[in-house]
Amino acid sequence: MSRLATARAILRRPLSAAVTVVVAATSLVFLSASAPADATPRPYLALGDSVVFGYITADGFAYRNADNFVGYPDYVSRTLHLTDVNAACPGEATGGFLSSTGADNGCRPFRANFPLHVSYAGTQEQFAVNFLDSHRNTRLVSLGIGANDAFLLENRCNNDPQCIAAGLPALLATISSNVDTILRSIRATHFHGVLVVVNYYSLDYSDAAGTGLVRALNAAITAHAAADGAVVADVFTAFRNAASTAFAGGNTCRAGLLNASPSNQLTCDVHPTQSGQQLLAKAVVAAARAARGNH
Repeated sequence: MSRLATARAILRRPLSAAVTVVVAATSLVFLSASAPADATPRPYLALGDSVVFGYITADGFAYRNADNFVGYPDYVSRTLHLTDVNAACPGEATGGFLSSTGADNGCRPFRANFPLHVSYAGTQEQFAVNFLDSHRNTRLVSLGIGANDAFLLENRCNNDPQCIAAGLPALLATISSNVDTILRSIRATHFHGVLVVVNYYSLDYSDAAGTGLVRALNAAITAHAAADGAVVADVFTAFRNAASTAFAGGNTCRAGLLNASPSNQLTCDVHPTQSGQQLLAKAVVAAARAARGNH
């Protein structure tokens, strides 16, 4: 199997509608959105998984150039006149974010075959700490992570509901602890901006069981946000409102917020379309502005 086929196979692991996520922890100290375009660069560091990266499944040779993938950090930076540095990695789980031997859902093989938006050798946490220590003018940091931990549990259980239910409490505790560690490591640097955690959306809000699991995941990833000096970008509510039309009926796929599945254009992948990414960006911007009292 070629390296390209291997990476694709890893990144196409079954993802059930039980959990879909979009979480990001964001740190931001920025000036007014009306600041001149030629002002001194003010970095925005975006951290997380495939949603943050702007990943699209089965996109062929597009993977060879990371500029082909546009995530919500691009829209956030334009709105707030910041310079985004997107360190996200498709398939990144909270364990892999912290350790090169931690749990991983495809980030490491993706990095071995294709470029990220920014290049770094160690873990995403190491890059973030080094970046913030050397860029003390960073205005915003966002973190979107945790879904891949849940996908790994689904894969281990072969999507068996009883197995997933049995493993869920320990999984949520691990996610909560790891996200707390990530937020604390960010705050331990020279970064003094606003820290925003971006939560996840449901694939189908009419699916009570699946949406309930997303709520549980969101509770885990945001459990320590306030204590760690972070605010939450409520993507869950933004997507629910956008999918509440009569036609969509709560289904984010039918609402045009998720990319079509490569195998069936009438079904969806778990990754956002550009309208979905823009909706994510609005939630992040709103949280950041509220944190700064800049409405």
